[in-house]
Amino acid sequence: MAERTAVVTGAGRGIGRASALGLLADGWTVVLVGRRKEPLAETAGLAAPADRDRAVPFPADITDPVAVDGLFEFVEERFGRLDLLFNNAADVMPYTPTEDVAVEDWHRVMDSIATGTFLCSRAAFRIMKRQTPRGGRIINNGAPSAQTPRPDSAAFTAAKHAVAGLTRSLSLDGRRHDISCGQIDIGNVTPPDRPQPAVLQADGSRRVEPTMDVRHVVDMVRTMAGLPLGVNIQSVLVMPSAMPYVGRG
Repeated sequence: MAERTAVVTGAGRGIGRASALGLLADGWTVVLVGRRKEPLAETAGLAAPADRDRAVPFPADITDPVAVDGLFEFVEERFGRLDLLFNNAADVMPYTPTEDVAVEDWHRVMDSIATGTFLCSRAAFRIMKRQTPRGGRIINNGAPSAQTPRPDSAAFTAAKHAVAGLTRSLSLDGRRHDISCGQIDIGNVTPPDRPQPAVLQADGSRRVEPTMDVRHVVDMVRTMAGLPLGVNIQSVLVMPSAMPYVGRG
């Protein structure tokens, strides 16, 4: 198709911003989603001049069902279709012993990751099922913690496990509608503006772990986005080779 429309959540910084810029470079029209308009406008401004007309900021809170429905109604009305959703947005919290996790932090992390992914995917399914030609692709941002947790990360780990289950359900339910869904679990990405902090290990120690450039994540997002709908990468882990993962040690 000559024109392809994508929605990227959490597009105001980090992986979301980098992935949105990568998709723009590949010719996608990208709706940039995040809570605040200023970072989204900054992302759009970072695109190559030839790509900026296809970068469309849309501030929205993906934990709000009304806001999410408004976002996808805008996409359908403005562009006529949706070809790709990258569920990337997430709130996090400091490593906290399970017994000290505040209920409000639990809900904040779960809502931003699990509920937000569900709400956006539900809205995307509705469009992808009825558009012509039908179908599309959903990519969920998982984490190594979706498989193997870190210490003191109950809320984040539970949320990413929920995303992994949702990815499988969406993949199954999407088959008969030509909707493909896969997940990319992302290891340590080099922070753009600060040193990599020491991270709590399973043995109770802290260490600075290896990191990788975000471009390697973007390359995988672009690869998954570029596949024909009859082909799916169900799950892939991209991480620094020396990052502690297997057994978290």
